[in-house]
Amino acid sequence: MKLIEEIIELDDSHCVTAATVSPRWPLYDDGYVHPIILIELVAQSAGVNFGWHEMNKKTPSGQLGWLVGIKKARFFKDRIPVNSKIVTSIEDHKRDDVYAEICGTARLDSEIIGEMELQVFRPET
Repeated sequence: MKLIEEIIELDDSHCVTAATVSPRWPLYDDGYVHPIILIELVAQSAGVNFGWHEMNKKTPSGQLGWLVGIKKARFFKDRIPVNSKIVTSIEDHKRDDVYAEICGTARLDSEIIGEMELQVFRPET
């Protein structure tokens, strides 16, 4: 599933993306989505950032799969309305070739609706 529609900012240590809530999204029910979808938006934003790093390496690793753990997730809304534009920002707090810790924030306009910390493990191939 691809939820991200736009890359707003991207550099070595952070990424900002945008996505508009759709009734086709997972966790959709009666005009809203459950905020747990914000974890997926953070993970996809991290994927954009990781992919950008890979494309800019002299020798890309070719690694494709990741195991993601949710270290922390806080949601500040019970549900998110369809057609809402969610802006997600992530920052690397720690990264090497195999492990990373990612902190993410999701916003509707200026309101923070979720904060997450993910652990990403990229097994060596």
